[in-house]
Amino acid sequence: MRWYKFISTILHPIVMPTIGILLYFIFSPITLNKQQQLTVLSVVFIATYLIPLLLLVFLRSIGYIKSFRVHTINERKLPVFLMMTLFMFLGKLFANMSIVKDLSYLFYGTVFGLGLIYMLFPFKIKGSLHLLSMGIAIGYFLLFQQLQGIYILPVIISLILLSGLLASSRLQLRAHTVKEVYIGFFIGLFSPFLAYFIL
Repeated sequence: MRWYKFISTILHPIVMPTIGILLYFIFSPITLNKQQQLTVLSVVFIATYLIPLLLLVFLRSIGYIKSFRVHTINERKLPVFLMMTLFMFLGKLFANMSIVKDLSYLFYGTVFGLGLIYMLFPFKIKGSLHLLSMGIAIGYFLLFQQLQGIYILPVIISLILLSGLLASSRLQLRAHTVKEVYIGFFIGLFSPFLAYFIL
């Protein structure tokens, strides 16, 4: 059981954007100096890790959520909505920075993905946010490969394999049903492409 918890923790949805940015810096043909990279990384880390973490601590302290795992649909509504707001901010920020404009598809894609997950709440469907974030990463790097004309298929295959491990861990932990895992993953996979074609 510890192994499944470890996988779920290191590939947590609030960790994935930071991992995505690090992969972007490694494989992007766009050259940013160290200061620019640190600035981008800091903004993303604060907006997608620190702020959500503090938000969860606050929501637990006032009794809105029972645990940091945010099990129920009602507990997820406010955090998901606030995450959409933060990702929209990042999408707009990077859309206005021509040198890293393609990063906006990652963050706008996440907004679309979270929005679709949110729209399923009235139907009592709790799509996996863990698999949503992995699907978004895979979808984004598939798009990134085409936009930049580079070959990063080994990275994409690695992310797919990690998605399988993560899906297994979520099922073993009984955090989701098989349907919820697939819903989260496939919504995430197509969300960056949706952002690209709409925006």
